[in-house]
Amino acid sequence: MIKTRITELLGIKYPILQGGMAWVADASLASAVSNAGGLGIISCINAGADVVLEEIRKCKKMTDKPFGVNIMLMSPIADQVAQYVIDEQVPVVTTGAGSPAKYMEQWLDAGVKVIPVVASAAFAIRMERMGAAAVVAEGGEAGGHIGEMNTMALIPQVCDAVSIPVIAAGGIADGRGFAAAMMLGAEGVQCGTIFITASECTAHEVYKQKILAAGDTDTIVTGKTLGHPVRALKTPFTRKFAQMENDPSQTPEAIMEFGSGSLRKAVKDGDEKMGSFMAGQSAGLVKKIQPAKEIILEIINGARDLIERTSKCI
Repeated sequence: MIKTRITELLGIKYPILQGGMAWVADASLASAVSNAGGLGIISCINAGADVVLEEIRKCKKMTDKPFGVNIMLMSPIADQVAQYVIDEQVPVVTTGAGSPAKYMEQWLDAGVKVIPVVASAAFAIRMERMGAAAVVAEGGEAGGHIGEMNTMALIPQVCDAVSIPVIAAGGIADGRGFAAAMMLGAEGVQCGTIFITASECTAHEVYKQKILAAGDTDTIVTGKTLGHPVRALKTPFTRKFAQMENDPSQTPEAIMEFGSGSLRKAVKDGDEKMGSFMAGQSAGLVKKIQPAKEIILEIINGARDLIERTSKCI
C-alpha cells in the first residue's frame, strides 16, 4: 500500500486513477481497476444518460470499492448525469472540457469529491477556490482532448500553485512515469492508454492491437484549428482529418461532420478506416494485454524499485 493524500481522500490502496475515456471506460474496466486498488472511472459517453446510469449500477454490483464518473461538461447529457451522480451516491467525479461551476454546490452538498482535469496552473487555482478536492493536471502527451503544456513542465507549476493534491496525467504508463510524477510533486497519477489494453476493457480487439503495435512517434494531434486538439494514433482517418484542416476550401462544419462518431467507430467497431483510435504518446510503452491488477502492480513495483535504486545514488 502507498499512502498519499490521494489514497486517503479517495479511500484507495494505490494512488492510480483510470482515465475517463469516452466509449472505453465502462463498468467492466472501472470495477476491475477499483478492485485492484486504484480508482476506476466510468465515462459520461454520449450514448445517453440512461446508459451511464446503467453502467453506474453495474459497477456497484461488480465492486464494493470506491469508483468515479467522468463528465465532459460540453456533453449534452451532462446535466442529467450530474444528477445521477448524486442520486446514486457516486463518491467521486472527474470533469473535463470546461468549468464544473454550475454543479459544484450540489455535488459538494451531497458529499461528492470533485476532481477537475486541468491543463494550466491558472485553471487549477480556480478549481481549488471553487471547492475541488484535488485536480488532475494533464499534459499534452495524453490521448484524447489535450492542452498545450507538457507533463514535465505542467505538474510542478500546478503543484506550486495549489494546496490541494495534484494527480499527474499525460504519458504515464509504467513505474518510471509514476516515480517521475511523484518527484515533480504529484500525489497520484491518472493513466488512460495502458488501461485500454487491460483484459477487462471491452474496447474492440483492433483498438488494443493498434496500441500494442504503436511506436513512440505513432500519434498525431488534430483539431487545433477547431479549438479542440485531440491526440490519436496515426490512421487513414486522422491523416485525412489533418489534411482537411490544412485545406482552406474545407469549412469547420465539414471537418466536424467528417469526424462525427469516429471514436465510437474505433472503440465499438474497430473501424480501421474511419475510426479515431485515441491514445497518448505512452502507447509505445504498452507491450501486452493483461488484467488491470497486473498493470497497477507493475507500475507500483516498478516505481518502488526505481526509487530505491535512485536513493542509493544520492
